[in-house]
Amino acid sequence: MREDRRWNELRPTVLIRGWNKYAEGSVLIEVGDTRVACTATVEDKVPPFLRGGGSGWVTAEYGMLPRSTQQRKLREASRGRQDGRTMEIQRLVGRSLRAVVDLVAMGERSIFLDCDVLQADGGTRTASVTGAFLALVDALAGLRARGAFSRLPVRDFLAATSVGVVGGEPLLDLAYEEDSRAAVDLNVVMTGRGELVELQGTGEGGPFSRARLGELLDLASKGIADLVELQRQAMGELASLIGDTDAATAAGHP
Repeated sequence: MREDRRWNELRPTVLIRGWNKYAEGSVLIEVGDTRVACTATVEDKVPPFLRGGGSGWVTAEYGMLPRSTQQRKLREASRGRQDGRTMEIQRLVGRSLRAVVDLVAMGERSIFLDCDVLQADGGTRTASVTGAFLALVDALAGLRARGAFSRLPVRDFLAATSVGVVGGEPLLDLAYEEDSRAAVDLNVVMTGRGELVELQGTGEGGPFSRARLGELLDLASKGIADLVELQRQAMGELASLIGDTDAATAAGHP
């Protein structure tokens, strides 16, 4: 049994906007003892395969600082290449964010999300998705304020969390100690409306049933709803511009 929270509760989660004065959007996310610094950078160009097509692009990079873990982690730059885990996570973050952005409405510009893990205690990829979404929205809101588009090109909220089976019991938002002994481990990315964006799941201790999968997805849905509410609180009035043109008009925004 958990000593610090119930089986269906998130770790204490904090979203700090605007921590970086240079980036067009920045969020420091703390999920328990996991801390990830997320920044958004806008560039008025797109990759070659999109040039002239009128569409924008959103992509991400992910990395872990040397002492984000218990033992010093060698910098990937010193090895001359990124490892497979890093590439897999940053692709996950980029795919997830693009799922809720109207890339055509963005115009031919790119937004780069950099997710740097300051301290890792499980769930760094899901924290990166949740924090990077908020940084992305701030960057897009800045473009809107400068007249790049009339409505915020974001269709819905986006957040991610982990669920798993530890000691035969389902748990929400696994810390490292729980994740390391989970029989089932699942990372879930969902929209604010509860639609699935991506699932990454493994039966570490053996196969698991569809019924168990459904149970874990219900648990993840509850956790992501809680994260979206935290995002709404952190955004303030900006939240009304996401995926709701009627609310935006009522608030006096074009």
